[in-house]
Amino acid sequence: MLIILLRTIILYILILIVMRLMGKREIGQLQPFEFTIAIMIADVATAPMSDTGIPITNGIIPILGLLFMHLLISNINMKSINMRAVICGKPSILIYRGKIQEDTLKKEKYTINELEERLRGSGISDIAEVEFAILETNGEISIVQKPNKRVIRPEDLDILPEYEGIIYDLVIDGKVMHKNLQKIGKNINWLEKELKKLGVRAEEALIVTINGKDEIFFQKKQKRKGR
Repeated sequence: MLIILLRTIILYILILIVMRLMGKREIGQLQPFEFTIAIMIADVATAPMSDTGIPITNGIIPILGLLFMHLLISNINMKSINMRAVICGKPSILIYRGKIQEDTLKKEKYTINELEERLRGSGISDIAEVEFAILETNGEISIVQKPNKRVIRPEDLDILPEYEGIIYDLVIDGKVMHKNLQKIGKNINWLEKELKKLGVRAEEALIVTINGKDEIFFQKKQKRKGR
């Protein structure tokens, strides 16, 4: 039992390292070759993880081999547009200038109901509002609404919004984020003074953030029952 546990931990750490080296994409954003590699890594790790009769190297070597293939294909994709089209495919236009492309739907094995479902998932309930819908190579659908249906942007009204900047977490669950304080050129003494003005201490805070306009948001932790 202990051997199985140790083998599981070793393979888990290796897979974690490999997945980190593969990048930070979400599952829904993986290209076909990346998704295939992810599935194969999970499969090749299963047998040596549970069967002590199989050498652990039978799992480690294939995983490293798949990592090598991922790095190789990724490098090819970056250097060759033509190979990228072969490996990842090309985007397909499902709606062009407001008209559904039936031939493309059939080619991609996409039904009208599935298209409507994906549009609703993007906050569009009426297919008549769509000017372009493009099925990307990772399976996501990019949507461009008709001009008269788009959300008005500040620049459309000649309005220049105030600079918002990045919002930094200063305290999370009572713990001070010292690195973020350094990024904004502040220190713990400044934070304590600001929190004192708000009537809260760092250890009492669930979250404290600061935005680009130096506005501080905070929320206290809920008091536990019996205290």
